[in-house]
Amino acid sequence: MVKMPNCCQSEISDGYAKGDRKFFRATVSSILLTTLCLTTTYATNAQESPKTTKSTSRLISQSPAPPLPGVASSGNQISLNGRTLPGTWLQRPGKSGQVTTHLSDGAFRQLIGVNFLNSSNSAKQPIQWFSSVTKPQVLATKLLGAYRYLDITNFAQTSGWQIQANGNILVIATPKTQITNIVQSQEPPEASTPLQQSRILVDLDRPTPWQVAQGSAIAKPQTPSSDPDTPTPKSTVPPNRQWTITLDGIADPVLIERYTPQAPAAPPTLLPNLLKQLSPATPTQPIPGPPAPEPLIQKVEVVKNQTIISLSVPFGLSPQVSTVDNPNRLIINIRPDPLEERDITWAPGLRWRQHYLNLGTERFPVVWLEVNPRKFGLTLKPMWASPDGLVGIAPLIQTAQRYLAVAGINGGYFNRNNKLPLGAIRRDSQWLSGPILNRGAIAWNNSGQFYFGRLTLEETLITANDQRLPILFLNSGYVQSGIARYTSAWGSTYTPLTDNEIILVVEKDQITNQLPGGKVGATAVPIPQDGYLLTLRANATTAASQLPIGSAVSLYSTTTPADFSRYPHIIGAGPLLLQNRQIVLDAKGEKFSNAFIAEKAIRSGICTTPTGTLMITATHNRVGGYGPNLTEHAQLMQQMGCVDALNLDGGSSTSLYLGGQLLDRSPSTAARVHNGIGIFLQPRK
Repeated sequence: MVKMPNCCQSEISDGYAKGDRKFFRATVSSILLTTLCLTTTYATNAQESPKTTKSTSRLISQSPAPPLPGVASSGNQISLNGRTLPGTWLQRPGKSGQVTTHLSDGAFRQLIGVNFLNSSNSAKQPIQWFSSVTKPQVLATKLLGAYRYLDITNFAQTSGWQIQANGNILVIATPKTQITNIVQSQEPPEASTPLQQSRILVDLDRPTPWQVAQGSAIAKPQTPSSDPDTPTPKSTVPPNRQWTITLDGIADPVLIERYTPQAPAAPPTLLPNLLKQLSPATPTQPIPGPPAPEPLIQKVEVVKNQTIISLSVPFGLSPQVSTVDNPNRLIINIRPDPLEERDITWAPGLRWRQHYLNLGTERFPVVWLEVNPRKFGLTLKPMWASPDGLVGIAPLIQTAQRYLAVAGINGGYFNRNNKLPLGAIRRDSQWLSGPILNRGAIAWNNSGQFYFGRLTLEETLITANDQRLPILFLNSGYVQSGIARYTSAWGSTYTPLTDNEIILVVEKDQITNQLPGGKVGATAVPIPQDGYLLTLRANATTAASQLPIGSAVSLYSTTTPADFSRYPHIIGAGPLLLQNRQIVLDAKGEKFSNAFIAEKAIRSGICTTPTGTLMITATHNRVGGYGPNLTEHAQLMQQMGCVDALNLDGGSSTSLYLGGQLLDRSPSTAARVHNGIGIFLQPRK
């Protein structure tokens, strides 16, 4: 996968790297993902089977998914025309001894190129694939486990596919396809986007699977100055980005030759201009004109019976891909506003929506899920990357699949360097990590009640002679002078985060050992299962003399506001955006940096509505520019009808997950994150 910039600063994560805004824009076309992106995330998930540790077993069952009822065979790999790809599938007994084949909707969209149309019935999904939009084919859906499966039996038969289950792999062979023409044209401006649009038409002799993938930024070759005394100027224009369109079919050799790049001409040899060095400068040098734009189609090639069309897309534009029939054609529009509006009831109480929101003259693409937590079977829980403790980061798509979540969004901040949390995580009434800096947080219970505010956890260590010592941080990567506490939820061991800490081992409310921490990262200290560690840092090391081995101690813990204590689940992030429909943004008060406050970046958010539903949102770059700043984010959430709202970690961390897929971006552009909020669908009993 493409290496992304850090989404968090090295010490306190403010969620957005300086490089984020350079490269990421909302790219939500009919298909966002590609097999390359998916193979990385799914294959990693397949290799890392869930584990259960003492510290996490009471928080979440990480055992394999139970057998699905009424299923004859199932698996998580698909062989498509000889290429083995990740994708969840199952087969069920049908009528007259026949079996029906079902693909998870994420795999169906990502691997085949099927466009999902709006639907208010979660049991039916209308689709468009080289077919009519006005009279779409409608597929039956079935919710099983953490996925929604579509019955593709008739679709596959009509398309001439051959399907066979082979253990964990569903083997699909589609008819051989010829690509007969590829034409690029310029389209006139539209009222909504008064810019000339580029369009690519790909003609085929029959429908065939296709994928679109976003790649890395394309480095521009620097043309050296003809004057050896003049430095080569650096470009101030953001680089183009690579995109690839991949089709299961063979392009006509004429097309490959037409779009084969020519070898670049050799640069001129620069000879010393001795006369110039001896003569005064004269304004006779020609003024260079603007560089010629890069061709949109960089290359067309055939690799393993697939045709790959490589594009160089200018910053601020993205491909929007669709299909038509009669003739069978792939249409690739290069647009500043590629988001296609959607309103799909994905499951009872779970609705997928996306469209543009206007703030004055600015247009922002927003993708979100509306969740009714009072609907039977829908619950929310925090989730984090590592199965062995709190140290670690992973793609949200991988974390969600390990937890068997049907949906989710990235959560709070973290230190990308040491992969440690920087904010509150509480699950099933147990603190995994404590809050920092009185930042915004969301709390909830299993009855669908939510609470938003700025959260502080106050812990006090009380000795037998009633000495009271404040504990400033709990299982946190935020490091300051004072006393911090680490429990088994952190992991099996604690390794010092600063030099010369003094570590106190507490077991069964008694100090059983005092240890010198030494150098950062040098020694791992076991964390007792029936107690915790206290780390004394900087000036707090003097308190060690007041806490000798054998001392009895107790803990007092409370939250401010106290209402937070009533909720079993908490995720902290910030800043708090809305309370009671009013904007209450105070990023400075929540100790966010000036750079973070001023940043225009991709944003994740979570909020409640007047009807009691929850919305998890991903807001990407505005049309023709960068993402919203914090004030704009608050205004957008207010415009969406939010009552209370919280800003989550964002930038490259922003990831909105549903049923095996990211809805808002390609996985190759999504950074690894520490934690998130998962939505779980409990089966009816």
